[in-house]
Formats: sequence, structure tokens, C-alpha cells
Amino acid sequence: MLRARHNSHKLKIEKETGAIFHSWNDDRYRIALVYPNTYHQGMSNLGFLTVYQLLNQRDDCLCERFFLPEKNELADYEKSSSPLVSFEAEHPLTDFDLIAFSISFENDYLNLPIIFRLSNLPFFSAERDQSWPLVLFGGVCAFINPEPLADVVDLVAVGEAEPILPNLLNVLLNKSLDRETGLKKLSKLPGIYVPKFYSPVYAKTGEVTHLNPENGVPTQVVRQFLTDLDQSPSRSFIQTEETAFGNMALTEVSRGCSRGCRFCAAGFVYLPPRERSLDNLLEQVDTGLCQRNRIGLVAAAVSDYAHIQKLQEGILERNGQISMSSLRLDALSVAEIEILQQAGHKSVAIAPEAGSQRMRDFINKGISEEQILASVQMLADGGIKNLKLYFIIGFPAEQESDIDAIVTLTENISNIWREAGRKRGHLGHLTLSVNPFIPKPFTPFQWAGMEGEKSLKKKLRLLQSAISRIPNTRINNESIRAAILQTYLSRGDRRIGQLLLRLAAGENLKQLCRKEGLPLDFYVTRERGVKELFPWEIIDQGVMRSYLWQEYQRAKLVKTTSPCTPACRRCGVCGDEINCC
Repeated sequence: MLRARHNSHKLKIEKETGAIFHSWNDDRYRIALVYPNTYHQGMSNLGFLTVYQLLNQRDDCLCERFFLPEKNELADYEKSSSPLVSFEAEHPLTDFDLIAFSISFENDYLNLPIIFRLSNLPFFSAERDQSWPLVLFGGVCAFINPEPLADVVDLVAVGEAEPILPNLLNVLLNKSLDRETGLKKLSKLPGIYVPKFYSPVYAKTGEVTHLNPENGVPTQVVRQFLTDLDQSPSRSFIQTEETAFGNMALTEVSRGCSRGCRFCAAGFVYLPPRERSLDNLLEQVDTGLCQRNRIGLVAAAVSDYAHIQKLQEGILERNGQISMSSLRLDALSVAEIEILQQAGHKSVAIAPEAGSQRMRDFINKGISEEQILASVQMLADGGIKNLKLYFIIGFPAEQESDIDAIVTLTENISNIWREAGRKRGHLGHLTLSVNPFIPKPFTPFQWAGMEGEKSLKKKLRLLQSAISRIPNTRINNESIRAAILQTYLSRGDRRIGQLLLRLAAGENLKQLCRKEGLPLDFYVTRERGVKELFPWEIIDQGVMRSYLWQEYQRAKLVKTTSPCTPACRRCGVCGDEINCC
């Protein structure tokens, strides 16, 4: 069995280009970079690959990768009691000085107990003394809400890796510091949160009333961000076919988004919006095309990039193909669609998010049905064969008519798509991806509750029934129970961290919450009060709380169906109006 796992690692590494192997004989600081999901998922994550490169390009560090074993391999690990080992040199986690978890999705928290168990590593930080490696929590989940893992990890990287890593490593490399002194020194660094130095206080009704910091540590930890993206080498340094993007070289176009959609955490926790220069991107394109003939452009809204057409033309002039992670409906043009067609795109994904104008105004989407249908017509006329539509159900104040509007909009899109398909002799497919609304921290909807499970299931059944009657159209949806779990984990305080071991072992979420006196509804469906302190507000995100509350109240003023007149947006950092109608 050990030989089978060794061969599995070896086969994956043989298919890679760009992995870095350092000698363990060197006096380097040893960092285990862990993605708590499978190799396929982790190697598809651009942030994970960037951190790997940032660490390994230093002369004083060694970084090796760990992943959750595949299901068939997991059983072998459990039977043999052999430890989880790194991909590069097959060392166990306990051989490293620092264990750094990169976590992008809250539901992956339930994979942590498996990784700790396979590594014979105590799960809670209080159980680990000086003899154990330090455990760090990074990735976007760390600066949305770190509290569910506050009793598990030793320190949290609050923000983007590029500005945090140099100061962090300067302290960690000082081997004369004992664990306690080192953690105290780390807690004073910008963007480093050491949970053990903060004590939460709860009201009798369960809410967090305040978080008491020890003397000498900041009352809040300020999220760090890179001001100049040209200074970051964010691209897919390791190439392998065994990922979701194995046929392309990924490059990051921008970070953040100025659109201000009220439900979107990425639109707020990556403020301010930043772009790479065109020259920098074309340099990355030249490098990427040496490895793959397709360039994958990555951003919250790729089509919002100021020089998108010049960038696309530059890729095509270099005989490259283009793949884009996202398209904005109101930013599409005939010229851009022609470029997509030249690049061999057969499928495109767009995100109306809601079917009715009322709900699109409610979430501040800022597009009309006329714009949606005009964009669909351009895509159809441009020869795109398959279209994916993203919708969210369960927004606050959603009515049955808003669900009906998703069906009506889909029918209108389907009519355009089928007519274009008949003209070209190939109908193509429409796919709806429908997922429940999750009220995320640091968004205007952080005060809202998630809609109840029964109601969401009813809406989903209505949609499934109606969409099944539309030709060449199918519907996919996330599990509602998985969405409830994600809401619970993304909005929880550090008390729920005590339940992770039992949740990972398969205990029922509702029953476990009831047993432990931590009602599921308290975290998931409850509407929060205007003055309630949130667990995640240990972080200073740089977005004014008053602005978020104001946006929530503005959303509630949207009551009737109206033509598209997007509310003036305000910057979450400075409060100035942007993109006004």
C-alpha cells in the first residue's frame, strides 16, 4: 500500500513541470503548504501556486506541498497508520517548522481533522507545545472569518500573501525565540492574528459582546493587500494536466471588483480594485505560451480590465488561445465575442444572478433584462454554442414571482439560443447553475439570515420542474445541506471549532448543534441586529461598517419591479460615489 501511494505521488510529479525541489541538507526554514482538498483541486488554485513560488524562490526557505488523499488512497492510509507525506520529498508534516494551510472554501474545514489525524498531529493548538510545528491559517477564508479555526491554529495571515510573508518569515527565521515570545512578536506584525491572545465574551443570548485582547496586541488586525500587482508573480508556475485548467497557463489580470454586488464577499474583501499593467501581462503571456497554447485569464471580472481588447489581441498575435474566468454582461462587445470565437470558445458562462429586475436591483447587479438578452443575442450570433447561466435563490425579500422570473428569463434566452442554433444547424445547450444565497461576512447582507431549508427546497423543485420543460436546457444545483454547512462555518464564532472533529466524523449538523447548545438557526437563519458585534470583526477589512449597513438599507428600499436604474455605488473604502447613473 505504501508503494502504491509512492507510485501515485511519483506519477503526478512526473506529469508536472515547474515544481521546485530543495535539498533537506540545507539549513532552510521548512514550510509545509497544505491544501485541504485533493491534488486536482489544490493544483487548480492560483493563490496556492503563487504562495508555493514565493516561498521557494527564497534562499532561506524550503516549501513542499500536501493534499487530502483521494478516497481510494485514504482507506490505505487509515489501514496502515502511515503518515501523510509531502509531494516533493515525502516527509511527514511533523518534520516541518511551519504548517501553512491555504483555505479557499469553508466546507474544507471538515477535511482538516483527517489531515491532522493522518499526520499524528494534535488538532487543537492548546494541545501542541514547543516540540510541534507552528500551524498557520491563510487563504481567503482567513480574512473573511478566521474565528471557527481560532482554537485550531496558532496564527492567521489576514490578507494577501505578498505583503505579509517577508515580515512573517523574518520573525520565524529567528530560531533563538521560544514559541511564546515568537507568537507575541508575530502578533504585532501587520496582518498577523494570533487567536490565543484574544478572549471572546458572549452574552447570555449567545452573541459576541467583545473580544478582549491581551496587553500589547492590537484590538483589530488590519487586512493587508498588495498595492502594485506587477510586483506579484501570480501565475500557474507548476503545469500539469491533472487539474481543472490543465490545458492552459493561468495568469492573474486583476484583484478586486468595483461593481458593488451586495451579496459578493470577493467584491468587498479584495478592495481596492487593482489591475496589472498591459506590459506585465504580456510578459506573463510570453512565458505561459512556452508551456501551453492557451492562456487562462483570471479575475473577479476579466472583461472589466481596462486594456482587455489589447490583451486579447496580444495573445492572438502570439498565436495563443484565450480562456476567460468570467464575463460581464454589460461589458460584452461584438469585437470581444469575435476574439472569443477566434480563440476557439464553444461555451461561455454569464451571471444574471436573479430573474426579476426587482431582485437584480436589490442585489445591486446593475443590469437590465434588455442588456442580458442583447448580450445573449451577441453570443448566439457570434457562434458560441453552449451557454451557462448562474442564478442565486433565497435572497432576502425574494418572492415566488422572482422565482417565476428566472423561468421566464430562461425561456426568453432559450428562444434566442434555439433560433441561432437553427440557423447554424446546431442547437447547443443551456445550463442553469442555481445555488442558495449565503449571507457572507463583510458584505451588506451580513446582517441577513439564510432562507430556511424547506423553503429553499420548494423553490428548487419549482425551478427543476419548470426548466425541465424548456428544450435543450438543464439545471444543476449545489446541495442545500452543503450550503447550510457553508453558511454555518462562514458565520460562526470560535465555539463551533470545537465541533469540527465530530462533524468530520459524520455526526449530523442539526443534532450536534442541539446537543451542544449552539442552535443552528442562531448562526444560519437569524437576522442580526444593527449593533450586534460579529465574530469576524476582529479583522479591520478596510470597509466601513456604516457603509455596509447603509447598502443593506438601500436594498430594502427596492420593492417594485422597475427599469434598470442602478443605485449610485459608493466605494467601501472612502465612501465616494462611483459609477453613478
